[in-house]
Amino acid sequence: MKHIVHDTCDGIGSGVLLAYRSFASLPSAPRIIKRVVEQAYLGSYTSLPIVAILSFFIGAVLALQTGITMADISMQQMIGTVVGESMTRELGPVMVAIILAGRVGSAITAELASMKVYQEVDALVTMNIPPERFLVLPRLLGVLIFMPLLTLVGIVIGWVGGAVVCNYVQIIDVGPELYFRSLRQYLSVADLTHGLIKGEIFGFIIILTACNTGLRTVGGPREIGASVTRSVVLSLILILVLDYFITKVLA
Repeated sequence: MKHIVHDTCDGIGSGVLLAYRSFASLPSAPRIIKRVVEQAYLGSYTSLPIVAILSFFIGAVLALQTGITMADISMQQMIGTVVGESMTRELGPVMVAIILAGRVGSAITAELASMKVYQEVDALVTMNIPPERFLVLPRLLGVLIFMPLLTLVGIVIGWVGGAVVCNYVQIIDVGPELYFRSLRQYLSVADLTHGLIKGEIFGFIIILTACNTGLRTVGGPREIGASVTRSVVLSLILILVLDYFITKVLA
């Protein structure tokens, strides 16, 4: 137990220190703008197809389950509200964050862990190039750029998935006009803002965890796989823990 507490505190401390050192290099950001754009493109474009597919079917399943229940009490007209609120405030940001952790976070951890194991990071330090500025800051700035957009795409596609199910499943039989009117009636700009804030925080924590885990890798090639697993598991835990506290604060 003592060992777990020590490792947890050590990991949190090193992550905070890494973030501080990275943003301390922010004045040099114009010199790395190309790397920032590259990281934003790789993180968003490569994740977009799977985000679209999963978000569509999450919205579809949510509408189907809600529709079956509400059909028994003749409340199908409220399905748009349920799907809209659920996708916007909770399911959209969380599912996009989980995809980001598995798709982008794991790749970043593997890349940085390989560079650390094969002493490429030490070579940067020898050349007086701070790893925090060259390797970490572009990725942190990149995720701050694309994460709200990716979250918004996931939310909207989830709405569309729910509308398709409501329109074509006979037991529900709610047309797109009624579905989206119900969605607009109770969904506010504040709800959408809360979802985007969640996505932004999740994305930042995931990339910071991936970078920190990768740069702390020691040993041989076998440790690279262990670091990737540790990074993804820790990211998923942080997503769910932070989700509770962020929801409580925003509420």
